[in-house]
Amino acid sequence: MNHLQYETSPYLLQHAKNPVDWYAWKPAAFERARLEDKPILVSIGYSTCHWCHVMEHESFENEQIAAFMNTHFINIKVDREERPDVDQIYMEACQFISGSGGWPLNCFLTPDGRPFFAGTYYPPQQAYNRPAWMDVLKHISTSFRERRKEVEAQANQLVGLIEKSDDRLFGQVIEGLTPSQVFTPVTLQNISFNLLKRADTTFGGFGGGLKFPSSMSLRYLLHYHFFTLDVDALKHVELSLDKMIQGGIYDQLGGGFARYATDREWLIPHFEKMLYDNALLIRLLCEVYQLTGKAIYRETIEETLTYVQREMISPEGGFYAAQDADSEGVEGKFYVWSKAEIEELLGEEAALFNDFYGVSEIGNWENVNILWREQTYEQYAQAKQLEVEELKLRLKSARAILFAARNQRIYPGLDDKILLDWNALMCAAFAQAYQTLGTPIYKEIAQRNIDFLLTKLKQSDTIALFHTYKNGQAQYDAFLNDYAFLIDALLEVYHITFETKYLDKALLYNDFVLVHFFDDQKNAFYFTSAQQQDIIMRKIDLYDSALPSGNSTMVHNLQRLSILFDQPTYRNLAASMLMNVQSSVEQYASSFSLWAMAIMNEVHAIPEIAILGNNAFEMAMSMQRHFLPNKVLMISTTENDNYPLLKGKPLDTTTQIYICKNYACQQPVEHVSEALKNVYSS
Repeated sequence: MNHLQYETSPYLLQHAKNPVDWYAWKPAAFERARLEDKPILVSIGYSTCHWCHVMEHESFENEQIAAFMNTHFINIKVDREERPDVDQIYMEACQFISGSGGWPLNCFLTPDGRPFFAGTYYPPQQAYNRPAWMDVLKHISTSFRERRKEVEAQANQLVGLIEKSDDRLFGQVIEGLTPSQVFTPVTLQNISFNLLKRADTTFGGFGGGLKFPSSMSLRYLLHYHFFTLDVDALKHVELSLDKMIQGGIYDQLGGGFARYATDREWLIPHFEKMLYDNALLIRLLCEVYQLTGKAIYRETIEETLTYVQREMISPEGGFYAAQDADSEGVEGKFYVWSKAEIEELLGEEAALFNDFYGVSEIGNWENVNILWREQTYEQYAQAKQLEVEELKLRLKSARAILFAARNQRIYPGLDDKILLDWNALMCAAFAQAYQTLGTPIYKEIAQRNIDFLLTKLKQSDTIALFHTYKNGQAQYDAFLNDYAFLIDALLEVYHITFETKYLDKALLYNDFVLVHFFDDQKNAFYFTSAQQQDIIMRKIDLYDSALPSGNSTMVHNLQRLSILFDQPTYRNLAASMLMNVQSSVEQYASSFSLWAMAIMNEVHAIPEIAILGNNAFEMAMSMQRHFLPNKVLMISTTENDNYPLLKGKPLDTTTQIYICKNYACQQPVEHVSEALKNVYSS
């Protein structure tokens, strides 16, 4: 009997009709494994994973293979987005065993959950220098029965390696040094140098082949430019964004970014769209637009958020997780075009459209065309002697026709589960977009989402939260990322509503995380809470990878909350956490970019802005149209001694703006323009 029919995860439900007797990651599976003394196969993937679909079709739908799996193993399916904690442990096991990882991840465990062998995709017959899946199963089954002592020894060795792996990133802290002695402009310069030495100065991004957006590394370079006026840093940020926006990684018709490009020029995407990628890119785009004012960045923000509103919001106000790369079983089919299709739809306008978007008879990928822009609007208009606005209007009209035609196609699969951490990232992105552009719907969506998360994912009789929600059901204890990203989102929503309930919630959850996740010995936060009992160990995640690290996000939260609530212990904790990882941040900057931005807050103090008076809201929003890295801002229309930034500041006949740094304030000013000059002055 396949037990996945009772789950809500789209990925697990995709496997609910397999002949394999799949369990979810629930106690019943482990109880049966112990009772029958069988090895456990835990197979981990996610709904938009192409090779996960392939292996399911080739092996998990095969009656003969399924029968062998059911006889010799207890089989567990895991959605890595539902259970990132489980994925984290067994992915490390795979990396220790094989030197690499990926999904689908297939890990073999002892009945008590210790890993002893792992790999990724296996074909049904030997191919691609990989053994056949059935051969792997037979080998593991025989080893477990006949060489049990070796299996147990391997499992114990792997567990030991995984437990110790967290420690390798912690550096030796020199006693007696203060943060100002450890973190200097030279630290920031070294980080920038280490990022830029990997930069592709022709097509943007980092590295040569497979390219991910690397939003956090680009944000660091943007902030670094702001404080140092380093020309190369800003140049690379703009080049990278421009090439992504012009490339196939960006959906030229519908908006939104795919997860990564498979080539150096950003032309050929892996077509899945992830909520978190788009959230992180929106935040970067907002800041670049605030700094440069270039229309292309505003247009991309608007197009991407329109895509999210159209396709990724649930009726209750939550954001869906992802869209698949495949439709009708073919990768990218929804997004690509033949030249003949476009000519039939656009008629005379097809020539201009095809020329601008690189459409040809032979195609640019597997005999079809991925739409992309080789040139900017301005470059193309100049070359063709057209007015830029006329060109934009004609192309916009053509895109609308193709978009309507594309809507008649079968859509890629939607992963409609709602994840707390990814939702918080997108909530913060909408809030930052409202700060940047002032579009009212962005504020409404951000506030509705944060209120939804705080109510629908709340556990009963406690402030603790759940990680995932679908079909009215929330489950799985929230992880560090959930709380860390939520606190950040609460702070961003406060900065567009100035309702102090969001600040108070941020403080509440910050203290909850300190109690339930922090390890005093390691001076870092575990990924799982102390209450969680269904995994073999607690891990500490320090890397800023596709997602920011919960630890680096908490450092930012502590830095801001220390100012908002006058809590020096928060700032001291943030600084000590940074000193623990400083050497890793400098050496491996691309994997620690959010940490690096937190170090920047130590070198260049966070600006503290307090606005009191009748026009406080309008002035605050006017200031926030500008690039103010990691500022904290509080407003009040009345005298307010409840919050440190407002305490002791009298109400005047005119609205007053106070600029403060390190708890010391300048003389108040009455005009936004004057305040902006003073924000970063020493």
